Amino acid sequence: MSMLTPPGMGGEYRITGDRYPRMRRRRGRRRIVLGGLAAVTALGLLSWGTLQLVDVFAGHTAPVRSAHAAACSPRPADSATEPPAASASAGSERVTPVSVARPADVTVNVLNATRRAGLAQRTADALEERGFTIGAVDNAPPELDGEVSAPGLFIGPPDAAADGVFALLGAHLARAENRVDAAREGAAAGSVDLVLGDGFTELAAPADAARTVTALASPSPKPRPTGC
Repeated sequence: MSMLTPPGMGGEYRITGDRYPRMRRRRGRRRIVLGGLAAVTALGLLSWGTLQLVDVFAGHTAPVRSAHAAACSPRPADSATEPPAASASAGSERVTPVSVARPADVTVNVLNATRRAGLAQRTADALEERGFTIGAVDNAPPELDGEVSAPGLFIGPPDAAADGVFALLGAHLARAENRVDAAREGAAAGSVDLVLGDGFTELAAPADAARTVTALASPSPKPRPTGC
């Protein structure tokens, strides 16, 4: 009798050999179940996508706009307020020009608030070569002496900004500060003080100053985002 046959059993129940028989699982049922699940999942996704398309075409869902499309679309305020004649050319945005005075129309008083001797005179000579009218050349008043850390401080009458005087002088001396003096009267009202500060090194190169003036007076349109 084989070792695999339990005691007391024989005949038709007798097992021969020295290994138990292995039972194989039926794979056909498993494949059917997995195939059914896949079919149900696909049918659900297809139904959901169909409903979304129906909502969009029926007008129930607003179409999603990309950030690029939103940037390229004109703003309602611009379309309502800007006249067609003032619109920029296609593919660009209009830039408002800045009024810039002429050097011959500006009288500059050059005042030295630093400890560098002769700085006011050298700067006045350079401005005169550029077409400015030079007024007084002197040391800064006591209240400003050693108190200007910027390259320069322009002090002018209330209309200096509107007349483009500050814009012109700023093109020749970058990073200078502007100050309006409402109390300037008489001859002082027709001139601007340039107080040279500790941050002063030199005036902008004439070519650079000319390019800055041109950019202010006749600015180039800003390009719109690519693809608009």
